[in-house]
Amino acid sequence: MAATITPRQMQILTYIRDFRGKNGFSPTLQEIGDALGLTKVTVFEHVGVLERKGLLLRGAKHSARSLQVSPKAQFPDLRPTRIPLAGRIAAGMPIEAVEDQQDVDLEQVFSRVGSSTFLLQVTGNSMIEDHICDGDYVVCERRNTARNGETVVALLPDGEATLKRFYREKDGIRLQPANPAFEPILVKDCQIQGVVIGVLRTM
Repeated sequence: MAATITPRQMQILTYIRDFRGKNGFSPTLQEIGDALGLTKVTVFEHVGVLERKGLLLRGAKHSARSLQVSPKAQFPDLRPTRIPLAGRIAAGMPIEAVEDQQDVDLEQVFSRVGSSTFLLQVTGNSMIEDHICDGDYVVCERRNTARNGETVVALLPDGEATLKRFYREKDGIRLQPANPAFEPILVKDCQIQGVVIGVLRTM
C-alpha cells in the first residue's frame, strides 16, 4: 500500500489513526490541517484520494468527525513481526502442544522470523542448563528434520510433544534433557515439528 499513496497522504492517515487511538473519535479536517501545517482545502483533497483508494472510510454523513481508517490500511511503523503462539510445550514430562489463538510481537528480535516460524511457551525445567526455563518462549523454525544436538519440538509416538535435544543413535532416537534430574526419552522414531532458533524471556 505504501507505494500507492504519497508520503503526505500516509502522514494524514497515520495522524487520523493516532488521534482516534488517543481520543476515541476522529479529528476534523481543520484539526488535521492545524497539526500538519496544511490548509483545510489541501487536507480535503488528500482525504478524498484516501477515500477513493479505500483507506479511509466515512461514518455518518455530514459529520465533522466521521473519518475512520480502513482495516486494510497498512502502516510502515507497524512491523509485520507478530507470529502465532501455537501452544505450550513441555520441558519436563511431555504434554500435548495445543493450538492457541494468540500472537506475540517480537519487533524484529529475531532476524529469521518468517512464515515458517512459530512460538511455544515452555513449561517445566528439563532444559534449564541450556538456559531455557519455565515460562520462556522458544522461537522455532518449522522443519521435519534435525541435526544431532539441535533442540527440537518432537512429537512422540503417543501423540504428546516435548522440547529436547535431538540425537539419532544406532537403535533409535534419544531426546536429551538439559537437566541431570531428568532421564532422556528413548524412542524408535518421532516426528520433528520444528527446531529452536531463539529464546525469549520476559522478566
